Amino acid sequence: MLRPPLLVEVTLVVALGASVLGGCSRSGTESGPGSASASAGSRAASASAPSASGSAVPSTRPGATSGPSGIDGGASAQAPELEPEELPEIELMPESLDEQRHAMLRRMAALGVGNAEQLGTVEKIIFATKHLAQGNPQITEHPMTRQQCFERRRVAGVRDEKKPRCAAPFMVPLLDPAAEREDAARVCIDRYEFPGLPCEYPVTWVTTAQAQELCKALGKRLCDAHEWEGACAGTLRPPEKEYAFGQPRSAMRNLHNRDREIRWAYGPKKDHGKCATGSRRSKRCTASGWKVCGSNSYPAGSFPECRSSFGVYDLHGNVAEHMALPEKPEELGSRGGFGEPEMKGSWFIFSSYEAHEDDCRWRAPAWHANEGKNHSNYHLGFRCCKDVRSE
Repeated sequence: MLRPPLLVEVTLVVALGASVLGGCSRSGTESGPGSASASAGSRAASASAPSASGSAVPSTRPGATSGPSGIDGGASAQAPELEPEELPEIELMPESLDEQRHAMLRRMAALGVGNAEQLGTVEKIIFATKHLAQGNPQITEHPMTRQQCFERRRVAGVRDEKKPRCAAPFMVPLLDPAAEREDAARVCIDRYEFPGLPCEYPVTWVTTAQAQELCKALGKRLCDAHEWEGACAGTLRPPEKEYAFGQPRSAMRNLHNRDREIRWAYGPKKDHGKCATGSRRSKRCTASGWKVCGSNSYPAGSFPECRSSFGVYDLHGNVAEHMALPEKPEELGSRGGFGEPEMKGSWFIFSSYEAHEDDCRWRAPAWHANEGKNHSNYHLGFRCCKDVRSE
């Protein structure tokens, strides 16, 4: 049953904006984003979470430079506006599914991911489902707290620039850097997996259809495969070069994989230790199931090196992601269409169990095709794209 006061809370948080964020970011305690342990009710680990290489925080950052623009580019005469690096109620780890959902919506409101009307629609979509949230709170064991995530980012010097072209927080433009300017980009993508916030746990147990609805509610859409791939590899290519339109899906996949560029968001050599891949399955999780498989994910953006040149995080590790695979030009998301459901990326146990390839442009078989848009899982989430038009 939906708790009536939530829409009022969301409206208040949106109206108060930064003052609300600043006022509740400590969640009523002395601990801040750099705190090394969760509250007594938290199921997250209280020890620091080192990378596979053994260091607690990455010592280098992809694309990092000196100067006021920090991780997103070189120095300029005027310092760019930066995205916030904190969350409200940072230590709160609810033990009920409803309160987990309510807390996530409050954080989305506080950081401006949607307005009151949009988040009201998001709320309805989420509460109409049985399990869509950040994992079963009774069995999920996150290997890192939100506080630890922010501390890793602080030590690594992460400060992400706001991108005016996207007209939305925590989004970046996609383009071909060799041929296009950022201010002429026609599509943007979320930096983080939904709910699209730094150091927040990603949503799981979401179907393709529900992901479509949630993106639409925020004025966005589910990404097409070539957009996600471009965000990862650092170059968005024209769709006519990325799809063998007119061929059967299996032939399209084989042709694409045969000729693809092989690289990862962080560089040309695979290194699972750079990304959120060091977690584990729940003890009784042998296949899938809400009661036995916890979504043992990391906070989004916990691994500063697992970032593409566009500034998009967790395209490897953490949770795999829903998107669309257009099989005809009219099915492209930018043209208002939708192809077949596609899943990309790896997930949080890939350091110990590499289930499949996970380089940026690799395309998977038609997994779960018999389920249409209705497949969900404990390690599967999504992020959104957004079309932007020239004036």
